[in-house]
Amino acid sequence: MGGSEYDDDWELPSADITIVLCGKLGCGKSATGNSIVGREAFVSEYSHASVTNTCQLASTALKDGRTLNVIDTPGLFEMTITSEDAGKEIVKCMSMAKDGIHAVLMVFSATSRFTREDSSTIETIKEFFGEKIVDHMILVFTYGDLVGENKLKNMLNNAPEYLQKIVELCKNRVVLFDNMTKDRRLQEKQLDKLLDVVDSVNSNNGGKPFSDQMLARIKEAHAREQEVHDAIGYTEEQISELKKEIQRTRDEQLSNITNMVEEKLNITVDKLQQQLMEEQNARLEAERLAAEARLRSDEEIRKLKKRLEKAQQENEEFRKMAAQSKCHIL
Repeated sequence: MGGSEYDDDWELPSADITIVLCGKLGCGKSATGNSIVGREAFVSEYSHASVTNTCQLASTALKDGRTLNVIDTPGLFEMTITSEDAGKEIVKCMSMAKDGIHAVLMVFSATSRFTREDSSTIETIKEFFGEKIVDHMILVFTYGDLVGENKLKNMLNNAPEYLQKIVELCKNRVVLFDNMTKDRRLQEKQLDKLLDVVDSVNSNNGGKPFSDQMLARIKEAHAREQEVHDAIGYTEEQISELKKEIQRTRDEQLSNITNMVEEKLNITVDKLQQQLMEEQNARLEAERLAAEARLRSDEEIRKLKKRLEKAQQENEEFRKMAAQSKCHIL
């Protein structure tokens, strides 16, 4: 099939589990994907090639016979990416996740400070996809070779309030990953732990992957494409015409979905920026009031000092007068 930038997405394998990796550049996201599938499927910061700049998919077979699709994404919700590019990549990601998304792995570096920007990324995803997406979220902290389980727990217990709220939002679904280890037992152990959490998420959601209106529309387009592949009783010429017609319809549908994603993304970003601005204004107002309170306090302290100094002077003068009176009496 030709003429569409989405061609590569339509012959994707189905899977029992589909997980999506989200995170900003340098957090170890692609390396985590490689650890999960057990091979160098994604270009990571540890390699010499350029890092991920578009959605990529890799599949693997698990020990229990299930198939797993892992989708690695670029920094979809970072401020450095345009709404147009983010929209196209979100559509591509959803096209790859044609059977729905079972888990979203929010990947963060355990060696970097968790910032409000990291927190706002999760808020953006929640605003964009709706509240239900949170039920499929798992927090994955990388660089487990430098930060052990105990240190991570200590970090989370003493973390800023906004990080603790994110952990609580994700129902304490936290996994530490060491992407540098060559120890096969450790590799299997951390993968088994992650898959246990994924299975728990899947069970809590009634075995149903996350899906929404956009995913449903993309799935419909996939179904129409499959109809052509399964067509029986048509001549090659008729099948060719059907393919061209569905190609045009598909491109139109995906273009509409992309525009819808961009529009929704812009609304989401604008809403969050407004919230951040309001929070910043509230913080500045609180700081101003606190500064005024300190000034008033400093002024009151100065006045109190003056009153004390005056009282001391009067006391000293009275003492001298009393001493002089005593001398006169003697």
